Parts: sequence; C-alpha cells; structure tokens
Amino acid sequence: MGSLVGETESKTRQALRIIDAMSPAVLFVDEIEKALSGVQSSGQTDSGVSARLFGSFLSWLNDHTSDIFVVATSNDISKLPPEMSRAERFDGVFYVDIPSPAEKAKIWPIHLKKYCITARDAQHLPDAKDWTGAEIQSCCRLASLLDLPLVEAAKNVVPVAVTAAESVQKLRTWASGRCLDAGQGGIYSHSGQSAAPPPRRVARTNAN
Repeated sequence: MGSLVGETESKTRQALRIIDAMSPAVLFVDEIEKALSGVQSSGQTDSGVSARLFGSFLSWLNDHTSDIFVVATSNDISKLPPEMSRAERFDGVFYVDIPSPAEKAKIWPIHLKKYCITARDAQHLPDAKDWTGAEIQSCCRLASLLDLPLVEAAKNVVPVAVTAAESVQKLRTWASGRCLDAGQGGIYSHSGQSAAPPPRRVARTNAN
C-alpha cells in the first residue's frame, strides 16, 4: 500500500509483472483474507484502493498465461468474496483439518529430532488428541527447554481446538460439503468421512 494516489495500484501491477517474469514458479500467499480485508467496504474506507487491488489480482489469476502455480491460505474464507474461489482462478478449495493420528505419527519424529529428544524420552508420547502440528512442536520445545518428560510438558499445552472450540466448529460446519478434504481426498464431510461417489449398482436377475 502506498501513500500517493495510484501508487498501490502501480505497485500491484509491478509485482504481478515480476511474478510472471519468474515463471516457472510457485506463488504462495499466506493468510490472503488479511491482505484483502476491507474489499467489500473499500469505496467508503479507502476510495476504492483495496477493491482495485483485488480486481487486478483477480484479473491476473484468470488471464495470466505464465507458468505460475498459485497457493493461498486463509483462516477465515468467509471474509473473501465468492468470486475469489471460482473455477479458473483456483482449481480447488481444500479444508485442512487437525492432523489425523497417522499424520501425527509422522509429525512427532520431526520435532523430536529437531529438539534433540532421545528415543528413551520419546517412548511415552502424550495424548495428542485435537493437537495440531504447532502444538506438537510446542510440547517438544518445552520438554527440551525445561528438561521435562513429554507427558509433563504436555500439561502446559492447550490446543487451539479447545481455546477456540466454537470457531473451529463453525469452520468445520462451513467447510462440510463445500471444500475438498486435504487429508483424505474427495469432498470434506464434517463427520470425518470424505464424501465418495456412490458405488455403481448392477441389477441382477435370478434364473429359475
């Protein structure tokens, strides 16, 4: 964002030209809803600057021919206009839920190694139900910093699924049936089972 009239729009176009020039590349936009917050009320709050920035980015997503793979994350996709996620701008909207037990089993060794926690200390892992990868890392960091067993360090970790239970529940409800499941594939279902195509039924006749 620039202080001069037209500066923000100019910087946006310049950034998109640089991205095109770096092709092939991956463009990663973290927490995109914060970068584009206020688009709906842009005409009343910033003379339409955010709306024009958003429009330039949407046009580029739709029309660019450079070999750029765009990945964007959002903690609250409801803050984004619906035209943001339509086909030919983003190929898919994935819901990333709390890691499954199998996924956590692969996350633990990464942080155990990072914080030099020995195999003996790692024999008894704490109950990591509703934990994210960040909370597993926090537990390992505290265990290393305070020289505590992992089970004791876990007593100082409160998962976001507990501290923000209502928000997490609301997000899961919104994503159910609307997003692809990043973990299992298919359409995300709040029940935890991805919606798969119904099995093909073949009519059978009994021969007498």
